[in-house]
Amino acid sequence: MLRSGQRLHVTGYQLIGDRYHLQLAGGSAEIAASEVMGVEPEEIFTAQRPPVVVPRVAAAKAQAPFRGFMEQSAARYGVDPDLIASIIAAESKFNPNAVSRRDARGLMQLMPATAARLGVRNVFDPRENIDAGTRYLRDLLVRYNNDLSLALAAYNAGPDKVEQYGRVVPPYRETISYVRRVQRSYARAKANSRVTLAGASSSSAAPAANSGARIADTAGL
Repeated sequence: MLRSGQRLHVTGYQLIGDRYHLQLAGGSAEIAASEVMGVEPEEIFTAQRPPVVVPRVAAAKAQAPFRGFMEQSAARYGVDPDLIASIIAAESKFNPNAVSRRDARGLMQLMPATAARLGVRNVFDPRENIDAGTRYLRDLLVRYNNDLSLALAAYNAGPDKVEQYGRVVPPYRETISYVRRVQRSYARAKANSRVTLAGASSSSAAPAANSGARIADTAGL
């Protein structure tokens, strides 16, 4: 919300110095921080923008600087590095300085409270962010018995929302889209890995572990 009373619907923002850089549905804008009264989160979104299709080469190039950190955290917490990469792609598109409208930050979009609980000192440090985000993901997988759909839903909407709807994917369009997007990306990554290892193109996409979680009734959304 601006001091003038005007409300802007933004898809993301960054505070750089004394100015906000806003990402809008139709483009971007820059505004003085003194003109911004506050940022209010939106729980349910009325429209979904089509996902951006990133060429395989571009996607590999984007994650290359962080691949070592992902593999280290994967080994430490027993999480597939391709799953970590799929989450980062969906969360921040591999932008270590990303800040969402809900104030989630960094590569794995950690909320300030979550980052503090996990002992993160600099949420924009790629190594710290990936380590904490992977640990949080591991904890969610354990909590939901390796049900990937529920773990992803909890990562996006929060565990309290998953519990609120009886341990099913909450009926939020953003969350449903997020779960499906990460699972598709992860399945593609595993399929590509198998093709590379086998030296053939006949391998099919690997299904995400226990990915068939129910989705709460979305009628009226």
